[in-house]
Amino acid sequence: MGLSVSFSNRCGFISGKNRTLIRSLLKRVAASENRKIESLGYVFYTDDELLELNIAYLNHNTYTDIITFDLGDKKSKNILGEIYISRDRVKENATTFGVSFEDELIRVISHGLLHLMGYKDKSTKDASIMREQEERCLSLWREISSVSRETIIF
Repeated sequence: MGLSVSFSNRCGFISGKNRTLIRSLLKRVAASENRKIESLGYVFYTDDELLELNIAYLNHNTYTDIITFDLGDKKSKNILGEIYISRDRVKENATTFGVSFEDELIRVISHGLLHLMGYKDKSTKDASIMREQEERCLSLWREISSVSRETIIF
């Protein structure tokens, strides 16, 4: 099975070149743990749209930057899922944490894949491991994208 990573039609702020680079990042992250991406969809929403999804499916009445739905077979090494991201939250978190929009977006995109690979973030220990993995993904992103430093348009 080939790599299938799709982006919603609301992601015009990510250039075609950067979509290709993000796909490469995701494929390499999955392969680093002997996993393959069967199908992975990224959908970009507003805060309010993601809040509605959070209430409807997770019974959480809070804003969030990401919701990940694992649609795969737990026994399979193939990754199959949908990831919903609030562009508003990514922008606000980038400002709050003093990082670029691009770095925060890549962190959140990677975060969803990491959840599908089995990483958790509910306990302090798990969250620490998740942050280490996100940093690994950001480092890999910088390596991949340094060949062509086209900034993600926002």
